[in-house]
Amino acid sequence: MDKKNQSNGMERRFFLRTGALVAASALLLPLSGTKVFGALSSTLGEKSIPAVKLNNSMQMPMLGFGTNTLNGDIAERCVADAISVGYRLIDTAHIYGNEEAVGVGIKKSGINREELFVTSKLWVDYAGYESTKKAYQTTLNKLGLEYLDLYIIHRPRGDVKGSWKAMEELYEAGKIRAIGVSNFDPDQLAELIKYAKIKPVINQIETHVFFQEHNSYKDLKRISVQMEAWSPFAAGRNAIFSNPTLAAIGKKHNKSIAQVCLRWHFQRGVVAIPRSSQKEHMIENLVIFDFELDNSDMQTLATLDLNKTQFPEWG
Repeated sequence: MDKKNQSNGMERRFFLRTGALVAASALLLPLSGTKVFGALSSTLGEKSIPAVKLNNSMQMPMLGFGTNTLNGDIAERCVADAISVGYRLIDTAHIYGNEEAVGVGIKKSGINREELFVTSKLWVDYAGYESTKKAYQTTLNKLGLEYLDLYIIHRPRGDVKGSWKAMEELYEAGKIRAIGVSNFDPDQLAELIKYAKIKPVINQIETHVFFQEHNSYKDLKRISVQMEAWSPFAAGRNAIFSNPTLAAIGKKHNKSIAQVCLRWHFQRGVVAIPRSSQKEHMIENLVIFDFELDNSDMQTLATLDLNKTQFPEWG
Protein backbone atom coordinates (compact mmCIF):
# COMPACT_ATOMS: atom_id res chain seq x y z
CA MET A 1 0.00 0.00 0.00
CA ASP A 2 1.25 3.49 -0.89
CA LYS A 3 2.31 5.76 1.97
CA LYS A 4 -0.04 8.38 0.53
CA ASN A 5 -3.01 6.16 1.31
CA GLN A 6 -3.18 6.90 5.00
CA SER A 7 -6.36 5.91 6.76
CA ASN A 8 -8.61 8.71 7.87
CA GLY A 9 -8.27 8.04 11.59
CA MET A 10 -10.17 4.79 11.52
CA GLU A 11 -12.21 4.13 14.61
CA ARG A 12 -11.77 0.66 16.07
CA ARG A 13 -13.79 -1.43 16.60
CA PHE A 14 -15.64 -3.52 19.13
CA PHE A 15 -19.40 -3.75 19.05
CA LEU A 16 -19.36 -5.87 22.24
CA ARG A 17 -18.90 -4.03 25.52
CA THR A 18 -16.81 -6.91 26.81
CA GLY A 19 -14.81 -7.34 23.61
CA ALA A 20 -11.47 -6.39 25.10
CA LEU A 21 -11.90 -8.91 27.89
CA VAL A 22 -12.96 -11.58 25.42
CA ALA A 23 -9.88 -10.97 23.28
CA ALA A 24 -7.53 -11.06 26.22
CA SER A 25 -9.03 -14.16 27.81
CA ALA A 26 -9.18 -15.98 24.48
CA LEU A 27 -5.40 -15.87 24.34
CA LEU A 28 -5.46 -18.67 26.87
CA LEU A 29 -7.47 -20.91 24.54
CA PRO A 30 -5.75 -23.40 22.20
CA LEU A 31 -5.24 -22.40 18.59
CA SER A 32 -6.12 -24.75 15.77
CA GLY A 33 -4.36 -25.45 12.50
CA THR A 34 -2.02 -28.21 11.42
CA LYS A 35 0.56 -26.04 9.68
CA VAL A 36 2.29 -23.64 12.01
CA PHE A 37 5.15 -21.19 11.91
CA GLY A 38 6.91 -19.61 14.88
CA ALA A 39 5.79 -19.38 18.47
CA LEU A 40 3.29 -16.85 19.71
CA SER A 41 4.06 -15.25 23.06
CA SER A 42 5.25 -16.78 26.29
CA THR A 43 1.65 -16.51 27.49
CA LEU A 44 0.60 -18.84 24.71
CA GLY A 45 3.39 -21.33 25.19
CA GLU A 46 3.45 -23.75 22.28
CA LYS A 47 0.57 -22.17 20.35
CA SER A 48 1.37 -20.86 16.88
CA ILE A 49 0.09 -18.93 13.85
CA PRO A 50 -0.82 -21.26 10.96
CA ALA A 51 1.36 -20.98 7.87
CA VAL A 52 0.94 -21.46 4.16
CA LYS A 53 3.45 -23.25 1.97
CA LEU A 54 4.58 -21.00 -0.89
CA ASN A 55 5.41 -22.29 -4.36
CA ASN A 56 9.12 -22.35 -3.49
CA SER A 57 8.33 -24.54 -0.44
CA MET A 58 8.87 -21.75 2.10
CA GLN A 59 6.47 -21.49 5.02
CA MET A 60 4.83 -18.06 5.45
CA PRO A 61 2.62 -17.06 8.40
CA MET A 62 -1.00 -16.58 7.38
CA LEU A 63 -1.31 -13.53 9.62
CA GLY A 64 1.25 -10.76 9.91
CA PHE A 65 1.76 -7.18 11.00
CA GLY A 66 1.58 -4.28 8.54
CA THR A 67 3.49 -1.05 9.16
CA ASN A 68 2.23 1.45 6.58
CA THR A 69 1.81 4.95 8.13
CA LEU A 70 3.75 3.93 11.27
CA ASN A 71 6.91 5.99 11.59
CA GLY A 72 9.67 6.92 14.01
CA ASP A 73 9.36 5.97 17.67
CA ILE A 74 5.80 4.77 17.13
CA ALA A 75 6.91 2.32 14.46
CA GLU A 76 9.75 1.05 16.67
CA ARG A 77 7.38 0.46 19.58
CA CYS A 78 4.65 -1.09 17.46
CA VAL A 79 6.97 -3.57 15.74
CA ALA A 80 8.50 -4.60 19.06
CA ASP A 81 5.01 -4.91 20.60
CA ALA A 82 3.71 -6.92 17.65
CA ILE A 83 6.57 -9.40 17.90
CA SER A 84 6.16 -9.62 21.67
CA VAL A 85 2.51 -10.69 21.38
CA GLY A 86 3.18 -13.26 18.69
CA TYR A 87 3.53 -11.82 15.18
CA ARG A 88 6.36 -13.26 13.12
CA LEU A 89 5.50 -11.79 9.71
CA ILE A 90 6.51 -8.12 9.54
CA ASP A 91 5.70 -6.11 6.39
CA THR A 92 7.28 -2.81 5.38
CA ALA A 93 8.26 -0.96 2.18
CA HIS A 94 10.67 1.68 0.96
CA ILE A 95 7.84 4.13 0.26
CA TYR A 96 6.56 3.85 3.84
CA GLY A 97 9.70 5.66 4.98
CA ASN A 98 9.98 3.47 8.07
CA GLU A 99 12.46 0.69 7.25
CA GLU A 100 15.00 2.01 9.76
CA ALA A 101 12.38 2.20 12.51
CA VAL A 102 11.11 -1.28 11.67
CA GLY A 103 14.66 -2.57 11.94
CA VAL A 104 15.07 -0.95 15.35
CA GLY A 105 11.77 -2.47 16.48
CA ILE A 106 12.95 -5.91 15.39
CA LYS A 107 16.14 -5.49 17.41
CA LYS A 108 14.23 -4.22 20.44
CA SER A 109 12.04 -7.32 20.36
CA GLY A 110 15.02 -9.52 21.18
CA ILE A 111 13.65 -12.31 18.95
CA ASN A 112 16.04 -14.41 16.87
CA ARG A 113 16.11 -13.22 13.26
CA GLU A 114 15.51 -16.77 12.04
CA GLU A 115 12.08 -16.77 13.71
CA LEU A 116 10.87 -13.80 11.67
CA PHE A 117 9.50 -13.45 8.15
CA VAL A 118 10.39 -9.92 7.01
CA THR A 119 9.00 -8.38 3.81
CA SER A 120 9.89 -5.14 2.07
CA LYS A 121 9.11 -3.69 -1.35
CA LEU A 122 10.82 -2.03 -4.30
CA TRP A 123 9.31 1.36 -5.15
CA VAL A 124 8.66 2.42 -8.75
CA ASP A 125 11.39 5.09 -8.72
CA TYR A 126 13.98 2.32 -8.54
CA ALA A 127 12.63 0.04 -11.27
CA GLY A 128 15.31 -1.47 -13.50
CA TYR A 129 18.15 -3.96 -13.18
CA GLU A 130 20.95 -1.93 -11.58
CA SER A 131 18.74 0.37 -9.53
CA THR A 132 16.85 -2.61 -8.08
CA LYS A 133 20.05 -4.15 -6.77
CA LYS A 134 21.08 -0.85 -5.22
CA ALA A 135 17.62 -0.29 -3.73
CA TYR A 136 17.63 -3.77 -2.21
CA GLN A 137 20.96 -3.17 -0.50
CA THR A 138 19.71 0.18 0.78
CA THR A 139 16.65 -1.56 2.26
CA LEU A 140 18.85 -4.15 3.97
CA ASN A 141 21.09 -1.44 5.38
CA LYS A 142 18.13 0.52 6.74
CA LEU A 143 16.59 -2.56 8.31
CA GLY A 144 19.95 -3.69 9.67
CA LEU A 145 19.40 -7.18 8.28
CA GLU A 146 21.54 -9.52 6.21
CA TYR A 147 18.67 -10.84 4.10
CA LEU A 148 14.93 -10.51 3.50
CA ASP A 149 12.46 -13.35 3.57
CA LEU A 150 10.42 -11.69 0.83
CA TYR A 151 11.10 -8.79 -1.55
CA ILE A 152 8.26 -7.46 -3.67
CA ILE A 153 7.88 -5.19 -6.71
CA HIS A 154 5.47 -2.66 -5.19
CA ARG A 155 3.69 -1.64 -8.38
CA PRO A 156 3.78 -2.76 -12.03
CA ARG A 157 5.46 0.40 -13.28
CA GLY A 158 8.69 1.15 -15.14
CA ASP A 159 11.23 -1.52 -16.09
CA VAL A 160 9.57 -4.45 -14.37
CA LYS A 161 11.51 -6.95 -16.48
CA GLY A 162 14.85 -5.49 -15.41
CA SER A 163 13.77 -5.40 -11.77
CA TRP A 164 12.62 -9.01 -11.88
CA LYS A 165 15.91 -10.17 -13.41
CA ALA A 166 17.83 -8.43 -10.63
CA MET A 167 15.56 -9.96 -7.98
CA GLU A 168 15.97 -13.41 -9.50
CA GLU A 169 19.74 -13.05 -9.25
CA LEU A 170 19.53 -11.89 -5.65
CA TYR A 171 17.28 -14.86 -4.90
CA GLU A 172 19.66 -17.31 -6.58
CA ALA A 173 22.55 -15.80 -4.61
CA GLY A 174 20.67 -16.49 -1.36
CA LYS A 175 20.21 -12.83 -0.48
CA ILE A 176 16.40 -13.08 -0.66
CA ARG A 177 14.46 -16.15 0.40
CA ALA A 178 11.47 -15.40 -1.85
CA ILE A 179 10.41 -12.82 -4.44
CA GLY A 180 6.98 -11.55 -5.37
CA VAL A 181 4.84 -8.70 -6.65
CA SER A 182 2.15 -6.32 -5.46
CA ASN A 183 -0.82 -4.66 -7.15
CA PHE A 184 -0.46 -6.71 -10.35
CA ASP A 185 -3.69 -7.58 -12.16
CA PRO A 186 -3.99 -11.03 -13.80
CA ASP A 187 -2.80 -9.77 -17.21
CA GLN A 188 0.21 -7.96 -15.75
CA LEU A 189 1.16 -11.03 -13.74
CA ALA A 190 0.75 -13.29 -16.77
CA GLU A 191 3.10 -11.02 -18.74
CA LEU A 192 5.76 -11.21 -16.02
CA ILE A 193 5.49 -14.99 -15.82
CA LYS A 194 6.15 -15.25 -19.58
CA TYR A 195 9.74 -14.09 -19.14
CA ALA A 196 10.38 -15.01 -15.50
CA LYS A 197 12.81 -17.79 -14.70
CA ILE A 198 11.42 -17.83 -11.16
CA LYS A 199 7.69 -17.53 -10.55
CA PRO A 200 6.54 -14.96 -7.98
CA VAL A 201 5.50 -16.58 -4.72
CA ILE A 202 2.95 -13.90 -3.88
CA ASN A 203 0.79 -11.05 -5.17
CA GLN A 204 -0.02 -8.55 -2.43
CA ILE A 205 -3.17 -6.67 -3.43
CA GLU A 206 -6.10 -4.70 -2.08
CA THR A 207 -8.69 -7.22 -0.98
CA HIS A 208 -11.31 -7.17 1.78
CA VAL A 209 -15.01 -7.91 2.18
CA PHE A 210 -15.95 -4.89 0.04
CA PHE A 211 -13.51 -5.79 -2.77
CA GLN A 212 -13.21 -9.55 -2.87
CA GLU A 213 -11.24 -9.72 -6.12
CA HIS A 214 -12.77 -12.97 -7.35
CA ASN A 215 -10.93 -12.91 -10.70
CA SER A 216 -7.53 -12.43 -9.08
CA TYR A 217 -8.41 -14.95 -6.38
CA LYS A 218 -9.22 -17.67 -8.91
CA ASP A 219 -6.27 -16.81 -11.15
CA LEU A 220 -3.75 -16.86 -8.31
CA LYS A 221 -5.08 -20.19 -7.11
CA ARG A 222 -4.76 -21.58 -10.64
CA ILE A 223 -1.12 -20.56 -11.04
CA SER A 224 -0.09 -21.32 -7.43
CA VAL A 225 0.78 -17.75 -6.47
CA GLN A 226 -0.26 -16.81 -2.93
CA MET A 227 -2.76 -13.98 -2.46
CA GLU A 228 -1.98 -11.48 0.31
CA ALA A 229 -4.25 -8.66 1.51
CA TRP A 230 -2.61 -5.33 2.19
CA SER A 231 -5.92 -3.87 3.33
CA PRO A 232 -7.83 -6.55 5.25
CA PHE A 233 -9.98 -3.86 6.94
CA ALA A 234 -10.16 -1.52 3.92
CA ALA A 235 -8.31 0.94 6.18
CA GLY A 236 -11.62 1.53 7.96
CA ARG A 237 -13.30 2.86 4.82
CA ASN A 238 -16.97 2.40 3.94
CA ALA A 239 -17.73 2.31 7.69
CA ILE A 240 -16.47 -1.26 7.92
CA PHE A 241 -16.28 -1.18 11.74
CA SER A 242 -19.96 -0.32 12.06
CA ASN A 243 -21.23 -2.56 9.27
CA PRO A 244 -24.40 -4.30 10.56
CA THR A 245 -23.80 -7.52 8.62
CA LEU A 246 -20.30 -7.92 10.02
CA ALA A 247 -21.56 -6.97 13.48
CA ALA A 248 -24.29 -9.62 13.37
CA ILE A 249 -21.83 -12.35 12.39
CA GLY A 250 -19.46 -11.17 15.10
CA LYS A 251 -22.20 -11.28 17.71
CA LYS A 252 -23.07 -14.83 16.66
CA HIS A 253 -19.48 -15.96 17.38
CA ASN A 254 -18.77 -13.52 20.25
CA LYS A 255 -16.12 -11.86 18.10
CA SER A 256 -15.33 -8.36 16.90
CA ILE A 257 -15.83 -7.12 13.37
CA ALA A 258 -12.06 -7.06 12.94
CA GLN A 259 -11.83 -10.71 13.96
CA VAL A 260 -14.60 -11.68 11.55
CA CYS A 261 -12.78 -9.94 8.69
CA LEU A 262 -9.48 -11.64 9.46
CA ARG A 263 -11.11 -15.03 9.90
CA TRP A 264 -12.78 -14.57 6.49
CA HIS A 265 -9.38 -13.98 4.90
CA PHE A 266 -7.90 -16.97 6.70
CA GLN A 267 -10.66 -19.34 5.59
CA ARG A 268 -10.17 -18.22 1.99
CA GLY A 269 -6.47 -19.02 2.30
CA VAL A 270 -5.44 -15.36 1.99
CA VAL A 271 -2.53 -13.98 4.00
CA ALA A 272 -3.49 -10.76 5.83
CA ILE A 273 -1.28 -8.05 7.34
CA PRO A 274 -3.43 -5.77 9.55
CA ARG A 275 -1.81 -2.71 11.06
CA SER A 276 -2.43 -1.21 14.47
CA SER A 277 -0.64 1.14 16.82
CA GLN A 278 -2.47 -0.24 19.86
CA LYS A 279 -1.25 -3.40 21.55
CA GLU A 280 -4.73 -4.54 22.56
CA HIS A 281 -5.78 -4.46 18.91
CA MET A 282 -2.68 -6.39 17.89
CA ILE A 283 -3.71 -9.08 20.38
CA GLU A 284 -7.32 -9.00 19.24
CA ASN A 285 -6.23 -9.60 15.65
CA LEU A 286 -4.44 -12.78 16.67
CA VAL A 287 -7.49 -14.35 18.27
CA ILE A 288 -9.08 -15.72 15.10
CA PHE A 289 -8.05 -19.38 15.24
CA ASP A 290 -10.49 -20.50 17.92
CA PHE A 291 -13.69 -20.16 15.87
CA GLU A 292 -14.90 -20.85 12.35
CA LEU A 293 -17.26 -19.04 10.00
CA ASP A 294 -19.86 -21.50 8.72
CA ASN A 295 -21.14 -21.76 5.15
CA SER A 296 -24.00 -19.42 5.91
CA ASP A 297 -21.57 -16.80 7.26
CA MET A 298 -19.34 -17.10 4.20
CA GLN A 299 -22.31 -16.78 1.84
CA THR A 300 -23.52 -13.71 3.71
CA LEU A 301 -20.08 -12.13 3.60
CA ALA A 302 -19.97 -12.73 -0.15
CA THR A 303 -22.93 -10.35 -0.51
CA LEU A 304 -20.83 -7.46 0.84
CA ASP A 305 -18.65 -7.41 -2.26
CA LEU A 306 -18.97 -4.07 -4.07
CA ASN A 307 -16.48 -5.24 -6.70
CA LYS A 308 -14.65 -1.93 -6.69
CA THR A 309 -11.61 -0.48 -4.97
CA GLN A 310 -12.02 1.50 -1.78
CA PHE A 311 -8.81 3.36 -2.68
CA PRO A 312 -9.59 5.17 -5.97
CA GLU A 313 -6.56 7.43 -5.47
CA TRP A 314 -4.33 4.36 -5.69
CA GLY A 315 -5.20 3.86 -9.37
